[in-house]
Amino acid sequence: MTKTQAMIEDAAGKPCGCAPPFGTAASGTAADITPPTTAPVARLPATARPIPGGKALFGTTRAEIPLDGEAPLRQVRLKPFLMAATAVSNAEFAGFVAATGYVTEAERIGWSFVFWQLLADSAPPTQSVQDAEWWRRVDGAAWSRVAGPNSDPPPPDHPVVHVSWNDAQAYAAWVGGRLPSEAEWEHAARGGLGDVRFPWGERDPDDTDFLPCNIWQGTFPVRNTAADGHSATAPVTSFAPNGYGLYNMCGNAWEWVADRFTLASLRRDARARAQALKGFRVLKGGSYLCHRSYCYRYRIAARSANSPDSTTCHQGFRMVWDMPSP
Repeated sequence: MTKTQAMIEDAAGKPCGCAPPFGTAASGTAADITPPTTAPVARLPATARPIPGGKALFGTTRAEIPLDGEAPLRQVRLKPFLMAATAVSNAEFAGFVAATGYVTEAERIGWSFVFWQLLADSAPPTQSVQDAEWWRRVDGAAWSRVAGPNSDPPPPDHPVVHVSWNDAQAYAAWVGGRLPSEAEWEHAARGGLGDVRFPWGERDPDDTDFLPCNIWQGTFPVRNTAADGHSATAPVTSFAPNGYGLYNMCGNAWEWVADRFTLASLRRDARARAQALKGFRVLKGGSYLCHRSYCYRYRIAARSANSPDSTTCHQGFRMVWDMPSP
């Protein structure tokens, strides 16, 4: 079946390009997913971190992209939980596939979105996304061949990408965990620092001297200096962890969370945006393709959205587990 290439628009009305959606017409939607038949077992990694419960901050008073629904700042009450210190790696996802025989949506559908600079010069012609030509439909692109069938296998310690929200749910069932709620994700990303923009505090990354996370440096989408040492994904333990011991809560790869994308605003443009993204799921944290000049969504309160069947070369996920009973 064909997939729509509708684009999420940013607050200025231009295509965002953070994550082009497949659209609801795609095959391999949630109804087609066959979860693993093995009983869920809490496969807790040794590096799972305890995240304290209680009152937690959610949102911001300093919305940079108002139509994304970043504001307001509010307090919510959360139970304690455990969160993986890193996004799910290729090695971890490979273990899941080997144990269950799971086939991802990108593999079953037959293609995924790849950023143009990841393609080899010898790659066959590809179809671009209207108004975001850096996104290419690549037949055969999937988690095990990020840039297409002729590309090298991805490093085992990098985050798995080309995984949909539905794929993340299947993995969660296997490990006996779940995706975090958006509020849990933000609370964990703050690392005990309170109302801050980033997991390390308030200072904005730049292109030369302060490089605390894996985002774009240079002129998007044509020139990436890779001053941070990475032109695409980085190992899941790259850069300093936050106060809760969590790595790459901003940058590297977008992370699916459990929530549907909703907007509380009564503004007409916000209502229209919410209707256009009905059924989409929230993504948090930004990726190696974010830059302040184009996609300032690598802040804790920033949000993006995509349809639950969509996959790209910069979307991954991380697991949480409910705290075991004493």
